[in-house]
Amino acid sequence: MKAITASRPVSFLMIGISICCCLSPWGSAPIALFLGVLIAFFFSNPFESLSAKLSKQLLQYSVVGLGFGQNLFVALKAGQSGFVMILVSVVLTLLSGILLAKWLKVDFKVGYLISAGTAICGGSAIAATGPCIDAKKEQMSIALGTVFILNAIALFVFPYIGHLFSLSQQQFGTWSAIAIHDTSAVVGAASIYGEEALKVATTVKLARALWIIPVAFISTFIVKGNKESNRKVSIPYFIFFFVIAMLVSTFFPSIHIVSPLIVMIAKKGLVVSLFLIGLGLSPKVVGETGWKPILMGVVLWVTVSALSLVGVMI
Repeated sequence: MKAITASRPVSFLMIGISICCCLSPWGSAPIALFLGVLIAFFFSNPFESLSAKLSKQLLQYSVVGLGFGQNLFVALKAGQSGFVMILVSVVLTLLSGILLAKWLKVDFKVGYLISAGTAICGGSAIAATGPCIDAKKEQMSIALGTVFILNAIALFVFPYIGHLFSLSQQQFGTWSAIAIHDTSAVVGAASIYGEEALKVATTVKLARALWIIPVAFISTFIVKGNKESNRKVSIPYFIFFFVIAMLVSTFFPSIHIVSPLIVMIAKKGLVVSLFLIGLGLSPKVVGETGWKPILMGVVLWVTVSALSLVGVMI
């Protein structure tokens, strides 16, 4: 499939309408990515270099902004009950993902991003670790697309599985927070299951999301050691700003006057970034990537889901 060659005014109009949709109350990460991919597949992107640069910067700014919605002590307390399971899940998922990517001969960075997204919190983890490993927009697009497809499936399948195995509210909340990628999908699935499950899932997911910080930082050195990477180690300074934002939110309550607005803007910034990243997912990229990254994402996700399900049932 080849992209339709559109005039610059038409392409500009379509991109502008899509961005407005992303900024609207109905805009979400999956929709943004879908719109970006849709334009990339059927129309040309006349702003390829600009959109690539903006997507990377906007992703970093958005991650920092999300830090103003975090409370360090609440997150640490929330994860006490599921700390061991979260730790084991994150470490084993990352290691298994790297090995699986190597076995399937998936591009190292694509495989690493899918592993990070599966281990921590989907699109947010990919957004945070992508710049740290100097991932190209095409690589991030493939990883994000894989994760969001699985998120959509989990939103509808997990509550059914929970009832099938007669999971308690506590069990389902813990399981969904560990096995589902993005926070939005975790909240959606848990809210379908029950109010108590929603409370448990939200707190455990918050603790799991904290792993973005060490994983993003360590990722820089992991990729440095990979033979495919010839770049120097680049310290992900935006992660430190994320920590500062979280500390400000925790120890300076006066910031709460504006923090909801900052978080809202950050979330919309993340949505727009994912749209810009989606613009990089052209038919050529998909053709060059093939089915292996998707297969890897499915195998890794099903394995994590099955093992964590057994873990909460024991």
